[in-house]
Amino acid sequence: MRLLSRDQKSFSTRWRSAAFLLTLVAISSILLLLVGYPGFVTTPRRMTSGHDGLPWDDPLGLRAASAGDQYLLGVGKADITGPVVELNFMGYASLSQVGTGLRQRIYSRAFIVGDVSNPSDRFIYLVLETQSGDTAIRYGIVEALAGLGPDYALYGQQNIAVTGTHQHSGPGAWINYLLPQVTSLGFDKQSYQAIVDGAVLSIQRAHESMAPGYLSYGTTNITDANLSRSLYAYLANPAAERAQYSTDVDTDLTMLRFQRASDSKNIGVLTWFPVHGTSMLENNTHVTGDNKGVASYLFERAMLDDADAADGFVAGFSQANVGDTTPNVLGAWCDDGSGEMCTLENSTCAGISETCHGRGPLFQKLDLGVSSCYEIGRRQYAGAKALYDSFDATSTPVTDPSVKSFHFFQDMSNFTFALPNGTVVKTCPAALGYSFAAGTTDGPGAFDFTQNDTGKPDANPLWAAVSDLLKAPGEAQKACQYPKPILFDTGEISQPYDWSPDIIDVQSLRIGQFFIIVSPSEATTMSGRRWRAAVQAAAVNMSLTAAEPVVVLGGPANTYAHYLATEEEYGVQRYEGASTLYGPHTLNAYINLTISNMAYLASDATTQPPTGPLPQNNVNTSLSFITGVVYDNPPLLQSFGDVLQQPNSSYAPGAVINTTFVGANPRNNLRLEGTFTAVERASGASWTQVRNDSDWDLVYTWNRTDTLLGTSQVVISWESDATVDSGTYRIHYYGDAKAASGAISAFEGISDSFSLS
Repeated sequence: MRLLSRDQKSFSTRWRSAAFLLTLVAISSILLLLVGYPGFVTTPRRMTSGHDGLPWDDPLGLRAASAGDQYLLGVGKADITGPVVELNFMGYASLSQVGTGLRQRIYSRAFIVGDVSNPSDRFIYLVLETQSGDTAIRYGIVEALAGLGPDYALYGQQNIAVTGTHQHSGPGAWINYLLPQVTSLGFDKQSYQAIVDGAVLSIQRAHESMAPGYLSYGTTNITDANLSRSLYAYLANPAAERAQYSTDVDTDLTMLRFQRASDSKNIGVLTWFPVHGTSMLENNTHVTGDNKGVASYLFERAMLDDADAADGFVAGFSQANVGDTTPNVLGAWCDDGSGEMCTLENSTCAGISETCHGRGPLFQKLDLGVSSCYEIGRRQYAGAKALYDSFDATSTPVTDPSVKSFHFFQDMSNFTFALPNGTVVKTCPAALGYSFAAGTTDGPGAFDFTQNDTGKPDANPLWAAVSDLLKAPGEAQKACQYPKPILFDTGEISQPYDWSPDIIDVQSLRIGQFFIIVSPSEATTMSGRRWRAAVQAAAVNMSLTAAEPVVVLGGPANTYAHYLATEEEYGVQRYEGASTLYGPHTLNAYINLTISNMAYLASDATTQPPTGPLPQNNVNTSLSFITGVVYDNPPLLQSFGDVLQQPNSSYAPGAVINTTFVGANPRNNLRLEGTFTAVERASGASWTQVRNDSDWDLVYTWNRTDTLLGTSQVVISWESDATVDSGTYRIHYYGDAKAASGAISAFEGISDSFSLS
């Protein structure tokens, strides 16, 4: 084991002894075993038309008359796939969910919008295929951009939004705070750096592609891609409020289309739709972008044959008010043989949570969620693609050339403010309740924890005692967080560094009449509705835009601050309420902090709010008990890349083709922007790559066969479909081996050819 720190002396002063450290991590590891988380630099003169009255960039009059105002637009995409093996996944917080391979690479997608007349007014909206945005990741991105020179001086804390799609099947160990680091055995620099480097590369590509263009938006209704996993808590909201909506989850997908002015080519779309990235189940150990990764993949692939799409088209499927949604649209059922659905109130079967699981649309295939994941992604893609195809006829142009944003840090541990009715309330230091440990129907917890636990007298006294070993909450904290029974008083634990964030990012973006709330927490359906409605009303009252304001919510972003439930949902104390860190008034605080700063989004605004207290950056002080790669060796009389199991000589389309190679640890080289695997098709005397790591149907599995000797195998599986072209194919493996000296050498392996017909 090792401590990941650049300054051992400074680090050691925070600990009295190594024994204390090991004891602390051991206790928290046991507790967390059962929980689940679930370049324009000058100012051009604005021109709207030429001498003939047609748009200056459209002399033939090809563009529709209602094009809206021009903006500077750029999009970019880059690989962020970290270590795919021997690292705990981030999302379910399951100690046993350690990576064994790769189904599909994960990406950062960057969208930049700027004011043509005032290019310094711009923002970056990042969609990372990760569990969330994060403080350390955001710090790393900001620092890297600052090092790129004056062309990137326009970007900083004030105008970069780092959102995550909230997938639960990607490499972990990159979160800034200690609690979510426990199940990953600490912090991993390689995992962190892959995300930062890929995010920055996607921004560079977006920045370099920036050109004048137009924005328009539209919505479509997708009714079969999400479901409420916490209906009992939703029903606690006022009946009159619920009556304003026809569904208990938001089913609208909102799309923002980016169109280049010079040739009317579409360069990208950015969408918002709420559904958890939990289609891939907790026992899956292959990296994927989950259902939103599939949706982006399908959309971008479709654009390769779209005459209106530019090369390098980027499709971002951003998360929305995801908190109480699930992709398991067939509902939650008991896996105990009873054939019953789980209870509405607390999602249990015969009183326990472990056997209550949500079922995806194709759950009966028993494939770790693979088929259901693809289907939920396909449903999002299908709705988005249908909307895109009708956009010229149905969308609304974004008008008013103003591009504005604000950002500041807020300490939520004791934020005092007045509610709209005048009542003065405050938030609390972060804490997680008993029902946090119960998990959800997407990933249930263990032992005797259940949802809807408000701390009745029969609550398990053993766990109450264990939680007090970490930090017993004081009476003031108990009163502030009431009715949450506190399991982990994380906001009041700062050794060896903060366990949870008390400082969050408050951020909002505006393009014309289009407003984007950037949430650090997973807002529930009704929380998102209230927040959006408040921003829309404030925009109208403040006359921020002449057109009717449109508001979307993106997150979890910037700093992962767990959940955001309404006060009524908080009172029920299901998982989402128990995971609302800062007490019952958290949502009202978020709304207050947003509304009270919306003047910074006015067209004539030229300043930013005060920065506020900076959160900790724990990149160089985080603990790590993650061992590195020691060495690789091939078996006796064999070489790296040798084929141990050849494919058959022929297959019918739809067959699964498996090939086994002498392998090496993929952590030696992440092959970012590259591939570990490829399917190649014969074309005369040459071979053409037709599949690689970016494709859903090509799966890479790594297995350590002998730890002492350092031997391993790689199985590459091509799940061909019935529509695949007939022909001659082969499997190609790219690897990198580490010698005992530390030197890393690349190698390749190629299978025999086989036919598909």
